[in-house]
Amino acid sequence: MPKAVNGETPPPGRRRRGAALEAALLDAAWEELLAVGYHDLTYEGVAGRARTSRTVLYRRWPERRDLALAALRHRTPPLPPPPPDTGALRTDVLALLDQITTRLSAITPVLEVLTDSRTRGTDLGDFLAERSREADGGAMAEVLGRAARRGELDPSRIPARVAALPITLVASGMLITHHAPPEAEVAAMVDEMFLPLIAHYGRGGTRTADSAVDREE
Repeated sequence: MPKAVNGETPPPGRRRRGAALEAALLDAAWEELLAVGYHDLTYEGVAGRARTSRTVLYRRWPERRDLALAALRHRTPPLPPPPPDTGALRTDVLALLDQITTRLSAITPVLEVLTDSRTRGTDLGDFLAERSREADGGAMAEVLGRAARRGELDPSRIPARVAALPITLVASGMLITHHAPPEAEVAAMVDEMFLPLIAHYGRGGTRTADSAVDREE
């Protein structure tokens, strides 16, 4: 007879394998993260929720951080493509940042995993950039592409670090505070930092001879 776990007896019959087993393990890890937090996460606790052995977990994720990051990726879907189209660059960026803060607010109980010094450089900015790339080739790239088609900028002149700036700043702030930033603060960042940089690099949709010289310099 199957062994009872947490007062429940596993249902007889089908044995989980492959993708079904991995999804069940990551669901259990996510539930354990929400229940106890990253710093109190244990293989024993996850194995109990998943009704399996610690060996099954260790085989796939040898380190606790690996298991937690895998659960975070599994339970945090990418931004829904395409990003909002409001008809203007400024409001498009604000709408995209609102999507991001809403999505991050849902996972704040487990953000500790992204501050673990042993996560080999993985941070919230990297995580968000990864999820954005999965959303139709990049959420910010889509926003800037629309602005280019409206004649607001030339995206080929904008460095990747500048394009990523709003997401990086919002994400880093939430990593530190575990709270969504006030709307006024986000708007000020867009108006006082991002849009001036876009104006500096983008210079409208038409390249001139001076622009070519600038690039060569």
